[in-house]
Amino acid sequence: MTPDKAPSLMSAPVAPLLDRLFAEADVATSPAVSNLAPEELQRLVGSRSDYVQFYGLAKDLWLPVSRETGTLLYMLARAMRAQHIVEFGTSFGISTIHLAAALRDNGGGNVITTEFEPSKIVRARQHVEEAGLADLVEIREGDALTTLATNLPETIDLVLLDGAKPLYPDILALLESRLRPGAMIVADNADYSPDYLARVRSPTAGYLSLPFDGDVELSVKLG
Repeated sequence: MTPDKAPSLMSAPVAPLLDRLFAEADVATSPAVSNLAPEELQRLVGSRSDYVQFYGLAKDLWLPVSRETGTLLYMLARAMRAQHIVEFGTSFGISTIHLAAALRDNGGGNVITTEFEPSKIVRARQHVEEAGLADLVEIREGDALTTLATNLPETIDLVLLDGAKPLYPDILALLESRLRPGAMIVADNADYSPDYLARVRSPTAGYLSLPFDGDVELSVKLG
């Protein structure tokens, strides 16, 4: 990116597209989810065995990162000069666009992202293409425990965890050996994954970690 050129995140086609997508996300509804009793919703979100059921019910919900978290992702990726990013939970592609926009402005790279809901993958691909970022994004279809188990870059600069919350520790374990020193992990809605929080906040785990913007956990891989 040249000094006189506006960042991708703040210019067309990315900026107006994100405005539109956030507006659509704000009004999206899912009767299948809204009709759940609060205690059942809480159980499904936190269940290691029923997460597929919950995200199937929520297939019409966008479940995006907040605008603030999206901006944070862009800023981190730019500051780190990130080239290799892994995302758990594509949904409709809002966070993916933030990450790929940073890679564009960094001069290139690759976002590997994964989603098991086919209808969301179709929409996410459309949105990434509309943003002009498709050449920087690889969307893998299926359960992340499988899709992120192989064919990863030798080193990973940045990770976004925003899929099934009970799987956060498992996904971290898949990626951990490839995280470079100084790699950042952003975990959205981390309060739903107490095992993950215990892991990254442990003084012996090799991370420095703190909450950001409510229930987002920001962690850095040490040494």
